[in-house]
Order: sequence, then C-alpha cells, then structure tokens
Amino acid sequence: MRPLHVTLPDAVLSVRHFGEGAPGRGFLLVHGLASNAQLWDETATALVAAGHPTWAVDLRGHGDSTLPDRGFDTATAANDLAAVCAALDLQSVIAVGQSWGGNVVVRFAAEHPDLVSAVALVDGGWIDLAGEFADWADCEQALRPPSVDGMRAGDLEAYLRKAHPDWSDAAVSATAYNLRELPDGTVERRLPIPRHMEIVRDMWYHPVWDWLPRITAPTLLLPALPNDPVRAERTRARVDRAATALPDARVQAYAGGDHDLHAQRPKELAADLLSLAG
Repeated sequence: MRPLHVTLPDAVLSVRHFGEGAPGRGFLLVHGLASNAQLWDETATALVAAGHPTWAVDLRGHGDSTLPDRGFDTATAANDLAAVCAALDLQSVIAVGQSWGGNVVVRFAAEHPDLVSAVALVDGGWIDLAGEFADWADCEQALRPPSVDGMRAGDLEAYLRKAHPDWSDAAVSATAYNLRELPDGTVERRLPIPRHMEIVRDMWYHPVWDWLPRITAPTLLLPALPNDPVRAERTRARVDRAATALPDARVQAYAGGDHDLHAQRPKELAADLLSLAG
C-alpha cells in the first residue's frame, strides 16, 4: 500500500493506493459515515490479487484526511472524488461506496459519468432518511452518535471483538481507527459529532432518488439483509426501489450480513465486485 495525498482548496485528502502498475481496470473505494479507508484494506488486497489497481479514499474529516470547517455534505464529497480522480489521473473507475459512501458514489456517478465505468453500492446508496423517520427531530435523535468521552482504546477494541467475533484482527483495528487515541489512553472521534450531524441532516434533505436514474454505468447493489424478517423486508423494499430507478442494475444480497460487509466478508465482497470488471 502506498499512501497518497490530494490537496484541495480547503482540505487534504488521504488516499490508500494498492497494486501500483496492475493492468486491470481500477477500483475507487469510498467508506461510510464516520468510517475510514483502512476498512477496505482486505477487499483491496483481493482486488489487487486479481490484477486491479485500487484506491481507497478518506473523505474530508475522516481517517487521515484533514478536518476543514465546511463541506460536510454528499454533494461536496462527490466533488471531492472527482478532484481525486483529476489529481491522480484516474479514468473509467469502478466506483464502490459503502453506506453513506454509497450515496456519495451515486451522486458522483450521476454528475461525472465520464469518470465511472461501473458502480457498486455496498449496503448503501439507497439511504432515505426522510422515508424512515416521521420528521427531522426523530431522525436527529435516533442517529446522533453517543459520546465516547473517557472510553479507553483497549476497551474499544475489546468491545468490537466481542460484537463482531467473525471479523479479522485487521477489520477490528481498522474500525477502531475511526477514533483517535489520545496521550492519556482515551479516544475521541476523528469526525466530531457536529460535523457528523451535518452529513446526517444533508441526507435527510437530499435523498438519492433524483440521482439514481441519471447513472448510466452498470450498477451492482449489495445489500446486507438482517436476520430479523421485518427489517430484511424493509431493506428489500428500499433496494428494489433503487434497482428499479437505475437504468442498468442487478442485486446480490448478503443474508445475515453486517452493515460493514467489507469488514465481515471482504473476500466474498471482492469476488462480487470483480464481476463488474469483466
């Protein structure tokens, strides 16, 4: 992996580059809200093993990218991806987004079709908060992240290992990297809660439905279906609506999958992503 940095007018984005010089079509991987690019490492390794160069981006305020004062919305994130492609001379990428990153990729692919040859949406890209909550107040209360003040880094990793026994050590460490360890051994969020909620509020007011029909590239939807049948049916309904809106779509569902499919099933996910590179 080679770390790269892309300087924007108001931020510096960190990019993890795998498979330099690989001959296949390139993949551009985009994480979700309050996540980071390291969670793609195992998936990227599998893509490179199949001959495809891969770039995983830390969006502004996430991972190793800087935290500017503005730009915490889907439209800016999509424009940042276009700037990354311009800076690194990336063309005809397979754009992959997880969770909110899926919504970002939808906007990116719709607005920059010349940069995208295919799209993959990993348990995201169809997030519609206004359709899930009665009003913004309910949404804000439900999705505001809890405070981690005073939590110790070791306790965080122990919690993650217990909550996700089927995740690798690399996936646990990458998830823990969503928070920064302080000199006293406690952690703080890399993306502060006010910035986090700016993104949530933007998702509330700007759902993806206007952008999905504008995507011209083949699109693979990869939902994680919960074991609870009621929740699984709700997920299917949202995915079906998104697939219907897309001009060229197919669905590959993961029964019993975690929301973070790239952490839980990285090799299986990579195999499905490679189907877009044929």
